[in-house]
Amino acid sequence: MSFQRPGAGAPDATSCRYGGSRLLFRGPRRRPVGKYLACLGGSETFGRFVGQPFAAQLEQALGLPVINLGSVNAGLDAFLAEKPVLDIAAGARASVVQLSGAQNLSNPFYRVHPRRNDRFIEPSERLATLFPEVDFTEVHFTRHLLALLRRTDPARFGELRATLRTAWLERMGRLLRRLGPDTVLLWLRYPDTLPEARDLGPEPLMVDRPLIAALRPLPRELVEVPVIPSIHSGDLDMMSYAPMERPVAEQALGPAAHHDIADRLMRTLRSHA
Repeated sequence: MSFQRPGAGAPDATSCRYGGSRLLFRGPRRRPVGKYLACLGGSETFGRFVGQPFAAQLEQALGLPVINLGSVNAGLDAFLAEKPVLDIAAGARASVVQLSGAQNLSNPFYRVHPRRNDRFIEPSERLATLFPEVDFTEVHFTRHLLALLRRTDPARFGELRATLRTAWLERMGRLLRRLGPDTVLLWLRYPDTLPEARDLGPEPLMVDRPLIAALRPLPRELVEVPVIPSIHSGDLDMMSYAPMERPVAEQALGPAAHHDIADRLMRTLRSHA
């Protein structure tokens, strides 16, 4: 176990690690013993910039420890590589798994950072061959990469999209088999009318109802929650962030969204408390 002093984007007491994991999670740390619940996910689950993320609200409402295994910008690749984290989630009475986008996966076309999965590391020879006119040296994030490739040639981009969806389905299935039957999928549904969704669609990217349905019967339940970033919800003034962090905070979920998520999840998780 190790602790890190939080910045303005982590208004609770600590960030922490579990076991030998290199991922940083939202504190305070909870002991994974006895009866507990776990929430596994990325930046939204971590609850950056808010004092009470939905995992903390669930803990208060259900009277059961809830381990927040949310890590900023982490996706399926990050979690599948962390056995201590998977052991904690698998040992919970129920685990909530936030659906992440298909763009943040290493695949036959490109490689992402092993922990911060939104970081584009390098293209493969296959991608360089498919898009020979693209200079990848100034590309650092997966969403930027995909938007660039789609603008370059939508038809060739379709081949990449199909590969990413296949990779997502395989890895999500692997995660669900590892965690067991008492797993609840959390689908945070951003509207496709947002300006940032114009090029590629809303987060989680490339994840839709047919793709989720292809996972059946692995997840026990699916909880859908409509959400919008704080810049559009009016929650920004109720969040804690440094001046330089404002652009990131504007795209994060505010307190009202976390309340809505906790409320929807409570209806499903009460039987496990």
